[in-house]
Amino acid sequence: MSTNTSVLKNRIAKRIAKEFRDRDVVNLGIGLPTKVANYIPEGIEVFFQSENGMICMGGSPKEGYETFDIVDAGAQYSSILPNGAFFDSSMSFGMIRGGHIDVCVLGALQVDEKGNLANWIIPGKMVPGMGGAMDLVTGAKRVIISTLHTNKGKAKILKDCKLPLTAVGKVDMIVTELAVMKVTSQGLKLLEYHESTSVDRIKELTDAKLIIEDDVIVWRED
Repeated sequence: MSTNTSVLKNRIAKRIAKEFRDRDVVNLGIGLPTKVANYIPEGIEVFFQSENGMICMGGSPKEGYETFDIVDAGAQYSSILPNGAFFDSSMSFGMIRGGHIDVCVLGALQVDEKGNLANWIIPGKMVPGMGGAMDLVTGAKRVIISTLHTNKGKAKILKDCKLPLTAVGKVDMIVTELAVMKVTSQGLKLLEYHESTSVDRIKELTDAKLIIEDDVIVWRED
């Protein structure tokens, strides 16, 4: 892949940011999803919630303006808006489990055409634990997966997940650097394909069967 991975991740984040509605409460998972906060369109107010105890979290601070006490759930430097608040884990997970999160954005090791998600463990490898992912995919009203389309050329979007599942049937949308896909009761529908690729190429890189109809559009970057 000729394009720098960081550029591709920023592309994904920018596209996902267009999915939010004004005054949505949004939780961003660690890693790639945190980049979404940097691309909120003008005129849209989004309340970012972090499971380590923040609401109205801002974007990444400029170099030299980092504050040790303000970090996101992945322990990366973050910022907080003037109307933000801090709280403990019981309050944070009460919000998540109580259905108060409109959208959560998570990364994936694998995701499949039935909306199943595997994003917490690869058997035989050490991990710190599942974290809040299981609660988020179950409690959020809408789940968007942000992921590179493949891992070293191997498909990540599958007919059936092979790794241990985080949740069953909870994913609503998948956004990669190549495509935007929606999970439907009939399977995985291709909504958009990036201008740098083609439908045929996406089909080659996707293990899941894609529903491709006449309304699929070309995703052109601003």
